Amino acid sequence: MNGYSRRLFLQSSGIAAAGALIVTDAGRTAAEAPVPAAYPGGDPFVPLRRRWRDVTAGSGFDPAAEPYRARLARLGATAAGYRRTMAPADTSLWPELAFPSFTDTPERLRTMARAYALPGTGLTGDADLAAAVAGGIDHYRRRVYAADADPAGNWWHWQIGTPRTLLDAAVLIGPHLTDRQGGALGEAVDHFLPECRLSDYSGTSTGANRVDLCTVTLLRAVLGSDPEKAALAASALSPVFRYVSEGDGIYRDGSFVQHTYVPYQGTYGAVLLSGLATLFAVLRGSPWEITDPDRQIVFDSVERSFAPFVHDGLCMDLVSGRGIGREPYGDHRRGRGIASSILLLGEAASAERARWQGMVKGWALRDTCVPMLGAAERGDLGFHARLAAVLDDDAIPAADEPAGHRLLAMSARAVHRRPGWCAGLSMASYRIGHYEHGNGENLRGWHTGSGMLHWWGEGHGDQYSDSFWSTVDPYRLPGTTVSTRRLADGAGKGWGDTCPPGRWVGGATDGVYATVGQHLNGFESTMEAFKSWFFLDDAVVCLGAAITGGDGVPVETIVDNRRTDAPLTVDDRAGWAHLRGHGGYVLPDGARLRTLREERTGGSAPVTRSYVTLWLDHGVDPAAAGYVYLLMPGASLSETRARAADPGWAHVLANTARQQGVRIPSLGITAVNFWNDGAVGGLAVSAPCAVLVREHGDGTATLAVSDPRSVLSGLTVTWDRPVAEVLRGHSLLAGATTGARLTLAFGRLADLGGSSKTVTVRLDRGPAPGAASVVSGGSPGRDGTAHGRGDVGAR
Repeated sequence: MNGYSRRLFLQSSGIAAAGALIVTDAGRTAAEAPVPAAYPGGDPFVPLRRRWRDVTAGSGFDPAAEPYRARLARLGATAAGYRRTMAPADTSLWPELAFPSFTDTPERLRTMARAYALPGTGLTGDADLAAAVAGGIDHYRRRVYAADADPAGNWWHWQIGTPRTLLDAAVLIGPHLTDRQGGALGEAVDHFLPECRLSDYSGTSTGANRVDLCTVTLLRAVLGSDPEKAALAASALSPVFRYVSEGDGIYRDGSFVQHTYVPYQGTYGAVLLSGLATLFAVLRGSPWEITDPDRQIVFDSVERSFAPFVHDGLCMDLVSGRGIGREPYGDHRRGRGIASSILLLGEAASAERARWQGMVKGWALRDTCVPMLGAAERGDLGFHARLAAVLDDDAIPAADEPAGHRLLAMSARAVHRRPGWCAGLSMASYRIGHYEHGNGENLRGWHTGSGMLHWWGEGHGDQYSDSFWSTVDPYRLPGTTVSTRRLADGAGKGWGDTCPPGRWVGGATDGVYATVGQHLNGFESTMEAFKSWFFLDDAVVCLGAAITGGDGVPVETIVDNRRTDAPLTVDDRAGWAHLRGHGGYVLPDGARLRTLREERTGGSAPVTRSYVTLWLDHGVDPAAAGYVYLLMPGASLSETRARAADPGWAHVLANTARQQGVRIPSLGITAVNFWNDGAVGGLAVSAPCAVLVREHGDGTATLAVSDPRSVLSGLTVTWDRPVAEVLRGHSLLAGATTGARLTLAFGRLADLGGSSKTVTVRLDRGPAPGAASVVSGGSPGRDGTAHGRGDVGAR
């Protein structure tokens, strides 16, 4: 089975141009057809059919205006060619498409149906074309999709892909599908997709798959004017709206997971968003309008789950599972799909709509690699019309990239944005797999969860787009620490079930900066490492400690692997390297940086790309190796050299299997990943956790604390710093002691999914002669939170 065809087919059809008014044989539109007497208030399926066509067509464009005129004419020409070459036979409908042809044959029928339904195609309302579609649907149904057929192969074809396309085509041609043909198609759909599939939210009926199944059920209801099936299609969506704490779905921290182990906003998540946007719009105003109050979770997910992973119009590969290598510039295609869904979903939203339009407008204006409007013109005319309207509306300001940090601990992902650059980190944990392979895809993605650090600087929006996955050395993905042990294609279990045992994966963030860590167990390897990343304004400080291995091969940490032929300058003595037009690298501990410039060729249609690789060689079977380096995206050569000459800019407080931490004096930051309880850098904790302290210029400080393992029933954090009072706490802050030092006692953190909780304090600038104030969790401060008071003065 071709998984690429499956997902591309569904995404391209989720909000695709479908149809306007369908003309009956009698010359009247379907909307004017007689209303069945059974519906005294009017047949609700008549407007529902029209709404389906209008929503999926993207009404509002002038078919006589460019670019629609030319695009519609091409659609008509394509459909005419399909009709001309259609040659029904026992083994095919078109000679070159042997059955079962699950994707291509139904898609051709739908293309013909669209040419019939859409204005300006030259075949609009052509009864002969509609009859050809009806005959083709029935022929395919009898030869392939019959109710008594053996559903061999991938279940998705039988329950989602094939019925969705056939039903869509059937709705578009309306009465040209006879009662017998429509009844037989409905019987086949009911056989392969019985209603009981929607009675249990488990297995392959969760997340994006559930939305797909509901969409097919709704189209089946429309085909047969079945109100009970329509009600089922709407009501069965409700489980999708709930937050989950395990398995497939949307998590409170913004994570989206499908296939149990795979962060998947980019493909399955995009399908879910597309399907929900379509269903919300189609069912609005009908007896089956979706009114579940939890649908707000879907609206919230736009900015919490999807937008964090869209950078200048592309959707980051770290949330696209096995689909990352399907096609060049696939990340930009996925970004367009998400943008399209957001604009359509905005029609069902209220307060969010203007903000979403500005966000999408910003993406479209910044995507110079694959301009979004032009790409929409070549694909989805409905999206093109909506996007063009937003771009032409001067009252809608284009939103900038939002600076800050998003840490999604439940999916082991992090995204960091600062002016001029963006980075995304993918890790693996006891709940998130190292990588996903399946259907023959992503067979060498083994190490994408070993701390791969994607980053984009200005002008490099195609860094991972232009045949990166088919040409990059899969053992040397940027940011990773790996055993160089050779692996088989598709090693490990399929569908993302490649989770290592490590629980300490995550970190702490205050929304601007972050400390992130991964207790890494190498994929199918004895290699083990403790890795930390400290995300700052113009740099990421990267630490590695206790790196061990017993595979009989070298272990490497890949500082970077850029798809470029840019000049590289290295100064080993001064401890820095610079890649022109990309950024700089500083190695303060004197480690030797290995470098390689090479041309790599790969892909089914072979292409060659240039790479510059920088790595640290820890030797064969290291016992306790480590590293320290700074990544400086966008830095000039002089900025890189200056940072290397300033040893006081960053202080490494610890780099061991017990703690990894840094202090950045210029930012007032002390950040530590505590792999064990202990003390370092003025911070002491009672159990493994992550702590990020930031002192502000106004005399306050914030402490962000998290339990990445999600196991703690209590935690005590002590900061050896005079503190006057706690200004803002959290409901889990059970007590605080201020004075010469600050002690915070937290309650049960295990249920928070590794999320960060921030406490704000006012620093004591004066001497603290042993005085302290102790406050329990029940004592409110002036803002309603627990706090203590101490003497105030100048330090």
